[in-house]
Amino acid sequence: MNAIDIDVERETPAGLETEEMTLNMGPQHPSTHGVLRFVVKADGEVMRRAIPDIGYLHRSIEKIAEKVGYHGFMPYTDRVDYVSAMQCNQGWAMACEALAGIQVPRRGEYCRVIAAELGRIASHLLSVGATGMDIGAMTPFTHALRERERINDLLEELCGARLTFNYMRIGGCAWDLPPGFARRVLTFLDRFEPLIDEYNELISFNKIYVERLANVAVIPPEMAIAYNLVGPNLRGSGIKYDVRKDDPYSVYPEFEFDVPVGTGERGTLGDSYDRYMVRIREMKESCRIVRQAIEGIPEGPVIAKVPRTFKPPPGEAYVRVEGSRGDMGWFVVSDGTAFPYRVHIRTGSFAAMAIIEELSKGLMIADLVAVIASLDIVAPEVDR
Repeated sequence: MNAIDIDVERETPAGLETEEMTLNMGPQHPSTHGVLRFVVKADGEVMRRAIPDIGYLHRSIEKIAEKVGYHGFMPYTDRVDYVSAMQCNQGWAMACEALAGIQVPRRGEYCRVIAAELGRIASHLLSVGATGMDIGAMTPFTHALRERERINDLLEELCGARLTFNYMRIGGCAWDLPPGFARRVLTFLDRFEPLIDEYNELISFNKIYVERLANVAVIPPEMAIAYNLVGPNLRGSGIKYDVRKDDPYSVYPEFEFDVPVGTGERGTLGDSYDRYMVRIREMKESCRIVRQAIEGIPEGPVIAKVPRTFKPPPGEAYVRVEGSRGDMGWFVVSDGTAFPYRVHIRTGSFAAMAIIEELSKGLMIADLVAVIASLDIVAPEVDR
């Protein structure tokens, strides 16, 4: 049966005839944060389920990788998660380096970590700001975007772009840190870290805000694992798993940082509020990592020597990075030519999308936007 063409059901409780409503949400709805569509089956204001209808952003990006070569695909990786593109750059570069056995210079690894963690903060700022706006609080969104723009200024200085960065390369990074960049990053962190506490006072601990998120769309740990959730959505259910810690890569083992998890502090473990607070606390941990990377960055080159015509030996590689939406996997098969034989990308949003239909059962229609916001889904990660 096609899930979207479900027959209308009729009930007659206590002699009153009711009819299930089919509502269309999206694909151009502001609360879906992208081109997503949900078919909502509702009884009055209570949802029976919300069925995701995906595919509006499918651009065959994995197939494109087979046609543009290893170096040529790097700018396309930005589009996998345009909200947090640095980790996409890093995942593709690491997969190619694993195929060819390339060792990235240590300074290049540090530059990658700095760029990736700034990108994570920027991504989480958009998520937590949009969550407030979706629920009806406009002011916190402007505060979050203001700080995100400061990070965009830094990243523009680093790589010349504010959204699709294209900073990393196979073998390292395209450019070294510009003069004075480290000082300006530390100045930003000095300003930003106290603002996280102010942001919590402004919105995170607001009574109405807490009541809109606490005990809503609870994902128990067993359910989170069953649906293969990753990243903040998994950690919001109390499961302490982070690729940077549990399957470490790059120079992350050299840094001290914690992995925040949900505790049910305002409601039930695994509710929407837990997922929100995990992102808030992860921003502080990213600040810690960036400070350590800035202070400990070694001298030397930022990129290894890599042939312009890159032809890795036949074989396959799978690497994982901790993207802003969790475990992001990059699988590439080489047949020894200058073009990948096969590329596949695994993303956190794709896994998160699958759980919405189950989560939505019995929720109020007004809570659907809170559920989508708490899962922090980015549409291009779903359609590849």
